[in-house]
This record gives sequence, C-alpha cells and structure tokens, in this order.
Amino acid sequence: MLSYRHAFHAGNHADVLKHFVLVQLLEYFNQKDKPYWYIDTHAGAGCYSLDETFARKNAEFEEGVGRLLGRKDVPKELKSYLKLVRDLNPSGKLHLYPGSPCCAEPLLRADDKMRLFELHPADYRILNKTFADAGNKVMVLEQDGFTGINAFLPPQPRRALVLIDPPYEVKTDYRTVVAMIKESLRRFPSGTYMVWYPKLHSMQSRELPEKLKRLPDISWLNVSLDVQKPSEDGFGMHGSGLFIVNPPWTLPATLKKVMPYLVSVLGLDDGAKFEMEFKID
Repeated sequence: MLSYRHAFHAGNHADVLKHFVLVQLLEYFNQKDKPYWYIDTHAGAGCYSLDETFARKNAEFEEGVGRLLGRKDVPKELKSYLKLVRDLNPSGKLHLYPGSPCCAEPLLRADDKMRLFELHPADYRILNKTFADAGNKVMVLEQDGFTGINAFLPPQPRRALVLIDPPYEVKTDYRTVVAMIKESLRRFPSGTYMVWYPKLHSMQSRELPEKLKRLPDISWLNVSLDVQKPSEDGFGMHGSGLFIVNPPWTLPATLKKVMPYLVSVLGLDDGAKFEMEFKID
C-alpha cells in the first residue's frame, strides 16, 4: 500500500519523540572515532514543507515541535534536535521540518554513511533529489526497506543505527517488524535498532512492544509518550512509542529527565503521560 504520506503529520508529537531520541543515539555513536552507517527502512521525503496543503490540513506541527520552539526552559538534551529545526528555518518562522534523514545527515561525519529506503514514488523522487549531491555518502533506494535492508547487514564498518518507521497502514506491518528485527539480529546482532510505533486502540499496536521484549538475549528499552486520553470512539493516535534494541546505557537517564518535560509541554489533557522500561546488560 502506497497511500501514506508523512507530510500530513510532520513535526507532530510523535516526530518530536522519534527525532529527539534519534539525535541522542547519533550523538552517542559519534563519541567513538569509528565510522558507522545510518539505515532508514521507511525514509519518507526527507524534509517537509509546513506551508503545503498536506501539512496545513491538520497543522499537527503546531501542537508538536511548534510548542517547543521559543521556550526558554528547554532541557539541554533537547537542544541539539531543536537546533536542527531552527537551522532549516533561519527566519524564525516554522516553514520546514526535517524528517529522519535530514535530522541524521548533519550529524554524520566524513566517513559515516546513510542508506535510505523509500517505496512511495513521489516521496522517493523528493528524497533522491534532496541528497543528489551527497555522492557515495548517501544511497537512496526505491525499495521495500523491510527486505532491502538484508543487503546491508552486517554493514562494512560493523557499526550501524537502523530506524524502522513504517506507516502501519497495513496491519501486517506489525508482524513484519518483528520478523525483520529477528532476521536483522541474526545477520548483525550488535546493531542498534530503533522501532517507532503508534499508540492506538488496536491490539496489534499494544502487542508490538511486548512481542519485541520476548526476543531472546537482547538489551532493550521501550519508551512511550501519550499526549491525550484514547478517544471514546476508538479512532486516532493518542501517543507513540520507541522500542530500541541495544540502546546506549546512558539513554534511560536522559529520558527520565526529558520525558516529564515533554508530557507537560505537549500534553493535551490529563491523559498525557510517559512510560519507560528497559533491560540493558
């Protein structure tokens, strides 16, 4: 199914959580001199105009990243992420939002590389154009990242951060994510894998992190952010989560500091909360 366009949701609360943590992971990777690869299985368009009809339809960014910009009390752990957003908007007004590839690219060093998968034809064309001048540092592939990733595991430098961020419009995506993580760990057990998932009424959404926890012999962290109570009619996303395999040992302390702040700033009602659990060896 190729109907999903992330432009409708760019900069919302789920993007804030995902991209803040993504930046934290990349900065951790950068503490070592050894190069690494950033692999994105569902890269989207790379960057999003918030002036377009897609983004303006619900203006989700206004209750996401828009609530953080301009605040004076932002924890220092959020500042690198917010700097990426500000650097795209030098006028001070929010016109552009960086998707995951455009959050990652400024943090990569000379020998680090990106491998980006995107199957939607329109988003692939935009993504490919965005990184057309990047040379062999960035490879953009019009493929299904669920299966295409196998060609890159293990990566040549034996270090990689993999973001798995499917739209979950097809309910089998939940099952495919678990199968993909299993296969990826078989090929490259030391990689760091970050799975984004929506918090919905559906059983598949609730069961995904539980199934990932049961994978054998892994270190993991699961964090979620609810911005409101689940709707009474059962529709819509009330929050999102990240399940990270092989997370940095420093991440729990960072999240314990930042997540209460995100709840207070992004929360829409008294159902706003965060949850975190981890098993890091």
